Amino acid sequence: MIFDFACEQISSLWDRLLGAVGDAAGSVLNGLIEAIRTVFEGDPETRRRVSFSVAIIALSAKMAKADGVVTTAEVDAFRDVFDFPPEEAKNVARLYNLARQDVAGFEAYAQNLANMCRTCEELCPVLEDILDALFHIAKADGLVHESEMAFLTRIAEIFRISEARFEMITERHMYVNGDPYGVLGVDPSDDFATIRKRYRALAAEHHPDRLQARGIPQEFHSVANHRMAKFNEAYSAIEKERRAA
Repeated sequence: MIFDFACEQISSLWDRLLGAVGDAAGSVLNGLIEAIRTVFEGDPETRRRVSFSVAIIALSAKMAKADGVVTTAEVDAFRDVFDFPPEEAKNVARLYNLARQDVAGFEAYAQNLANMCRTCEELCPVLEDILDALFHIAKADGLVHESEMAFLTRIAEIFRISEARFEMITERHMYVNGDPYGVLGVDPSDDFATIRKRYRALAAEHHPDRLQARGIPQEFHSVANHRMAKFNEAYSAIEKERRAA
């Protein structure tokens, strides 16, 4: 699991939040934003965490809808990356089902997440974790459709993830074995010393101990660990190739 569904004291208020708005997708998703502001007016940290959960649920559902059809595999993939208490399954399902009716409004949720993560510069890596999770959902049915790639590209733009970084993320997800050079963001013409330096920089950036020191939530560590495993695999493949040459 990657994303944790807020804390227990928050979950008891979801019935109130969902009950405060209507059943049409637009009114629910728009009304929730105002309901969150009202209910948690005096508690900015709780408001931020609930807003984050709402945005993740909505964006995940709209990611699944991007190619026009929400498959069972994509719903299962959402459950893989979003952890929530069993007693909240009904509320999460209701919000997810409303959000997946169409992709409208996805940019607003992406911007909301970007704004929350940018309140502290150290939390910016979380945006890459979110994009990794959305890729996981997009590829769950075995194919990343052109419209899904356009969706992911737009999310990366809103998150201000560079083109080079986005290409690295794409490489990790789009190909089973991946291009080891693309995964590390280096060129096959680079000497091994340059490649080793790049690998070490990535390893330092994504090491779990460093994430913890930055205050990155534990829920995000599993996707970062998966990313680190891909870096390790890519470096080992290049090292083996260069030794054989």
